Amino acid sequence: MIPRIIVPLLAVLAVVAARRSYEGYKVYGVVQETAEEAEILHQIQLANPDLDFWHLSKQLGDEAKVLVAPKDQRSFLIKLVKNGLHYQEIIPNVESTIAPYSEPLQRGIHKDGNILNSYLRHDEINAYLQALALKHSSLVKVQEAGTSHEGRSIKTITINDKPGNAVVFLDAGIHAREWIAPSTALYAIQQLVENANENQDVLSNLTWVIMPVVNPDGYEFSHESDRFWRKTRKPVGRACKGTDGNRNFDFHWGEVGASNQGCADTYRGETAFSEPETQAVRDAVLKLKGSCKFYLSLHSYGNYILYPWGWTSELPETWQDIDEVAQAGAAAIKQATGARYTVGSSTNVLYAAAGGSDDWAFAVAEVPISITMELPGGGNGGFNPPASSIKKIVKESWVGIKAMAQKVAQKF
Repeated sequence: MIPRIIVPLLAVLAVVAARRSYEGYKVYGVVQETAEEAEILHQIQLANPDLDFWHLSKQLGDEAKVLVAPKDQRSFLIKLVKNGLHYQEIIPNVESTIAPYSEPLQRGIHKDGNILNSYLRHDEINAYLQALALKHSSLVKVQEAGTSHEGRSIKTITINDKPGNAVVFLDAGIHAREWIAPSTALYAIQQLVENANENQDVLSNLTWVIMPVVNPDGYEFSHESDRFWRKTRKPVGRACKGTDGNRNFDFHWGEVGASNQGCADTYRGETAFSEPETQAVRDAVLKLKGSCKFYLSLHSYGNYILYPWGWTSELPETWQDIDEVAQAGAAAIKQATGARYTVGSSTNVLYAAAGGSDDWAFAVAEVPISITMELPGGGNGGFNPPASSIKKIVKESWVGIKAMAQKVAQKF
């Protein structure tokens, strides 16, 4: 059990006062019935970086979901009507869907370390990893992979480190607001360590290296100040903060689908690997070069299992090997829960975005199976699954992760 952390009332009040309000913000759903309509939405997204597209794919019949500030609502709706796009108002006031401001109080009083019932904060996650290392010292090793811009420790946990094993590297939380991703990583850790006997089929000849929170500064900021913060927190010039970590990797960096504007949510960074957080992933994966056979990055949301390339619609020569693993994950989830995951290359399922971690891991770190898994959304806010949904989502996701790992174990 993770030690309780008592938060002084004054600190709680300071957090509440600093929190960004989403009063009057709305989320619209826009169904794209043709390829032309999908492209119109994509162009609307490119034209106004203040529009926060929570979900946008190329799939016909799919519903795009867009967070729109009060100042942009009239012009946004005019564009939809002008182009004959059908829309609905999904969330009339986003502020009402965000967890009550008492959440920091809950941290000290109610949280008990149960990863299935609450979103643990960064220090609680690290404390959980350390507790596992003490309790299961023969199976587990915890290391610092780097430190964030604000000085937080970025940890990896290595499970079943045996010579000759193929390595699975799993990371989560590169995008701050995607809270369900670290929760899923923690559940994977729990299953591999505390339920090791039940998971020997993915432990006997695999070593797991898991980094549950790549972007701890952004993760904490999304808890304390801005629920929908996505980026890191390092200043960019005088007016902006943060880089999109999943546009910051050094493979076709900055070519497409990444902004050069520091305030944009998809800002690529001053240079490739400009962020200490992406450097931590880079260094940890490169240490495993040759032995790492499966790179898996957890994101949310959208029920997708994606693979390279993200920078072009072309497919890598060995795409069928990756597709076989991805399809195994999707099939296992469908059999277990009925949930459907779309499988394919990032560009062909969604849109081109260069500088992603999975492209880099595949091309530069030479990891033969490289996949991004977009986990289910929750509630009516997508990124805001209520705590009551955690258990269902992480258990379903683990079914897919385990099935993909089993396939990797067979192949390598």
